[in-house]
Amino acid sequence: MSNTDPNQPYDMFIVGGGINGCGIARDAAGRGLSVALAEKDDLAQATSSASTKLFHGGLRYLEYFEFRLVREALIERENLLVAMPHISWPMRFVLPYHPDMRFESETPTSKLLSTVMPWMKGQRPGWLLRLGLFMYDHLGGRKILPGTKTLDLREAKEGKPLKDKFETAYEYSDCWVEDSRLVVLNARDAAARGAKIMTRSKVVSATSANGIWTVTTKDQNSGETQEFQAKMLINAGGPWVENIIHDVADMRTKEGIRLVRGSHIVTKKLFDHDKAYFFQGEDGRIIFAIPYEEDYTLIGTTDADHEDISQPPECTPEEQKYLCDFASNYFKTPVSEQDILWTYSGVRPLYDDNASSSTAATREYVLKLNESADAPALNIFGGKITTYRRLAESAIAKCAHFFPHIQGEWTARVPLPGGDFPHDGRDTLIEKLKANSTFLDEKTARRLIKAYGTDALTIFSGIESENQAGEHFGHGIYACELDWVVDKEWVQTAEDYLWRRTKMGLRTSAAEADKIARYIAQR
Repeated sequence: MSNTDPNQPYDMFIVGGGINGCGIARDAAGRGLSVALAEKDDLAQATSSASTKLFHGGLRYLEYFEFRLVREALIERENLLVAMPHISWPMRFVLPYHPDMRFESETPTSKLLSTVMPWMKGQRPGWLLRLGLFMYDHLGGRKILPGTKTLDLREAKEGKPLKDKFETAYEYSDCWVEDSRLVVLNARDAAARGAKIMTRSKVVSATSANGIWTVTTKDQNSGETQEFQAKMLINAGGPWVENIIHDVADMRTKEGIRLVRGSHIVTKKLFDHDKAYFFQGEDGRIIFAIPYEEDYTLIGTTDADHEDISQPPECTPEEQKYLCDFASNYFKTPVSEQDILWTYSGVRPLYDDNASSSTAATREYVLKLNESADAPALNIFGGKITTYRRLAESAIAKCAHFFPHIQGEWTARVPLPGGDFPHDGRDTLIEKLKANSTFLDEKTARRLIKAYGTDALTIFSGIESENQAGEHFGHGIYACELDWVVDKEWVQTAEDYLWRRTKMGLRTSAAEADKIARYIAQR
């Protein structure tokens, strides 16, 4: 439902164009609410494009007894797989085990083991891992994904890249997701259902009187300001949530966030199969080594407190060395800083529960209704990409009593744009695209379907020859695709396209990126 009457306030004004803000906008618009959303930069420019890119239950959260969070995330994995089979797919994870492994750990499980079995101090015995994986297989009513099995690494191909001392591993299921595409697809669906989505539009103030918020935004390109009115303010500012509470909207609350930086490195391809590795460290932490964009390996993540949100997060030299050393404890061929092709870093806005360390801080999302002003607001703390849809449902449940006309829950398993095909139907779609546009090679067709799903067929509709696709910018990037992302996906700069709508920035040279930038600027 769009808000066509300028004199009518919006039902909801959302601050923040990350996964939480765009997920709530989609859900609310689909329930008949009028919605406006403002994002000060590009969609998914901060935390939501800097995740480890997994839909996962959070195996390690079982050690913190966060059973409700893990169960919700496990149930969601399959809901999401069905709704977005182009940008999400099943992945198998290999967890190598060696009986001599020792861990420094402050988790509740470790403390319990040390108390009841003092001789086990510092160990994660095989039976404990197997118990955790059994719970992981059964907590969420898994139907699509295969269960856990044991691998003999002396025989299996997954053992070849690893040091010889690792003879056994457990293999289990989780899912990959293209995180920043997930955000833009939620925004697109919200807009299709009537929401007003504004990027590069900073909320500079929000004041309330007589039950209505007046929100002032500033266009980051032109400097122009605009005023909007809304019955409710949703603060989905992520790392800036506190700044919005205190400096923008002047709300009174005791709640706060803990900023935790997670950094990742990308190297050349380190192994020749499509499974990921789950590595346990002697410091009690874990990292993943994941096949990435066909030719690379993604390694992450770190957990470090990030004190100042005005400082952009970067993968520090210390973090780069930590990740290389961690992976080198497992891989036969050591990983060194010279192998790193790209790094990225994001700040997780976790709810501040006064935990002793960034690793121990709760991953539960916390939603707080605030009525200290003259109109209601909802402040959102934390959240993880796997549970974004459930967070959106919970957020709207908190606000529903303000909107008597609101409709019921609807988003479970409803496809996102381009996702209207079976969860195992991607290969069929790739063949169809290649048959329609025969000049596209296998790799390009696969990339396009994995990014746009059935929309790729629309982008290349009637385009049978390379000439009809427009200018070629290299690596299978054609003008018709750039036209689409500018028209439909809020792309304003080359960086929006190269690093958030796609990851083609890994492949393009500076000259190619410059050519793309000039084309987008003309559009």
